[in-house]
Amino acid sequence: MIIIAIITLGIIGAAGAALLYVTSKKFEVVEDPRIAQVQSVLPGANCGGCGYPGCSGFASACVKATSLDGMLCPVGGAPVMAKVASILGMEAEAAEPKIAVVRCNGTCQARPRTNVYDGTKSCAIASTLYGGETGCSFGCLGYGDCVKACSFDAIHINPQTGLPEVDEDRCTSCGACVKACPKNIIELRKKGPKSRRIFVSCVNKDKGAVARKACSNACIGCGKCAKECPFGAITVENNVAYIDFTKCRMCRKCVAVCPTGAIHELNFPPRKEAPAAPKPAAAPKPTPVAPETSKPATAVTPKPEATTQAAPAAEPENKKANE
Repeated sequence: MIIIAIITLGIIGAAGAALLYVTSKKFEVVEDPRIAQVQSVLPGANCGGCGYPGCSGFASACVKATSLDGMLCPVGGAPVMAKVASILGMEAEAAEPKIAVVRCNGTCQARPRTNVYDGTKSCAIASTLYGGETGCSFGCLGYGDCVKACSFDAIHINPQTGLPEVDEDRCTSCGACVKACPKNIIELRKKGPKSRRIFVSCVNKDKGAVARKACSNACIGCGKCAKECPFGAITVENNVAYIDFTKCRMCRKCVAVCPTGAIHELNFPPRKEAPAAPKPAAAPKPTPVAPETSKPATAVTPKPEATTQAAPAAEPENKKANE
């Protein structure tokens, strides 16, 4: 009985092994070995900034793609994409680095509170309940959903202004903070040469008077910046201006004409003050001339010194009478 049981179990095991082998061959998924090679050069952040589910998904998409145009790992940037291109035998498109920009300047001083929110400190939850603690329903709520979403510790809330600030050295432009912001005030923009950027730090779509009442730093949609821009990079739509970073040449003319200071310039050198116009030279004072007189000038002759002589003695009266 023991021998029969052993033989039976051996036959069943062999049959199962054969069945598994046939099944594995029939449903075998052959993976391109280049996927593993591409994934090995990726940073492994799995941030989703490339638009794919993690680095493995991005590596698979790169291998299956016929061209790398539009494919970019925001964390690794151009150096990583150059390695991917060399593995796949393709050319990587030169992409300019980007950085997250906070388009809200509603500080605590410029945008005073009108109420107090006593609930879960989450921008996503608060935005579904009401407009916010200030009169501006478009501005930053300041509860830090963007901070929690960032995997690189590149964004923090400034306690003095109540607004998020981006650390340029740590930001990888993964876009996680952009997706986490329910107010859509965070945008990925071109980093620019020497990290210089110009953008409108406001998304308020209310009319000028209403927006200015809610926030003193708000864009009022006056259109002065659009008229001043010589490159057509500024458009005004829904009462708010927007600068197209693909057209902007950073001449900074728009910054000077903005009446509310809603246009920000970052990392630019200080402006040179225009030299003062020289004052006109004072006219020489006329030399005073003595008035002419009708009388001719006469020479003054000195008077002779008076001489004193002794008076003759009076003669006696009788002598005078005899004569």
